[in-house]
Amino acid sequence: MTAAERGASRRLAVVGWPIEHSLSPVLHGAAARALGLDWRYERRPVREGELEGFVDVLDASWLGLSVTAPLKREAALLAASLDERARLTGAANTLLLGARPRGWNTDVGGIVRAFAGGGLEGAATGAIVGAGATASSALVALAELGARSVAVALRSPAKGAELVALGERLGVEVALQPLGEALPAVDAAVSTLPAAADVVPAFAHPPSMLLDADYARADGSRYRGAVPHAALLDGREMLLGQAVLQVRIFTSGDVVSPLPDEERVAAAMRSALAVATGLEES
Repeated sequence: MTAAERGASRRLAVVGWPIEHSLSPVLHGAAARALGLDWRYERRPVREGELEGFVDVLDASWLGLSVTAPLKREAALLAASLDERARLTGAANTLLLGARPRGWNTDVGGIVRAFAGGGLEGAATGAIVGAGATASSALVALAELGARSVAVALRSPAKGAELVALGERLGVEVALQPLGEALPAVDAAVSTLPAAADVVPAFAHPPSMLLDADYARADGSRYRGAVPHAALLDGREMLLGQAVLQVRIFTSGDVVSPLPDEERVAAAMRSALAVATGLEES
């Protein structure tokens, strides 16, 4: 029986820089209340290059960490073991602490769950806008959905080399193109551009479904004019999906096994997120 199952008080945090904007405490706080767990979940500012030192001084009361930019690659290197998604992407957004920390990438699952929640269970073709930290997770997610060809629009082709190499390992043909060039018609598209980005790529034909992974622009508003007939997925669904998978890990050390009454827990997390972002139902 784990400490979480015994009801022990445990500490967790989301780490990254900057971190003030993170909604992880909202999501994990709601999950803890729904599950009856005594968790203290915080935001901890940790700069690039400082994660190992931060982890080294944590005591046994610490259960795990949610990891955000720019620390996901450091987290993967710090972990003694990685799940397949973290191994493929070289990025871990979840650490289960202990003598030998274990790492997972739940961003991939969050993207897959967001598309599934929108009614898309499979995709033969895909597109990714931007080549930032989330792009590798988006590529693995599209591969899991069945995509065998993925177009990637990016500012600098040099940044796409890792995605091309990852595509080869996944059996996915990755075609790089300039950010200003129209993307081909695809089944599923993921935008990894930061909220502040002022570029809105064009599509030769609207994708069947488009997810804007930056939840600061979660409603897909920047794409509404460019792809008026596409189904736009709320980026908070990816955020929620990856957080549910993190809670699985923190409670059981297993990302596959559902939580007790997981639908109720996820609903509580979604409701807390809606309130925090000012989108609660009237």
